Amino acid sequence: IAPELLAQLAATEAPLQRALDAEAARTMDLPAVQYDEAGFRYALNEDAMATEKLAEGIRAFAADAVKLEQLIRAL
Repeated sequence: IAPELLAQLAATEAPLQRALDAEAARTMDLPAVQYDEAGFRYALNEDAMATEKLAEGIRAFAADAVKLEQLIRAL
């Protein structure tokens, strides 16, 4: 969780609404999908946006991990 989001959550008094629900997900009629590593890599490489968003997410996660570490050290 990004440090900015944690700060917003800590500062708010508003109730949080659940956006995802495991029980509701179980009732959905979705086909099961299975990938081995090679299949996953192929599918990922076929989707340029997925590849870019994954890389962007990894970079942001790494940066947020550093920020979170700094916040914890400051406590």
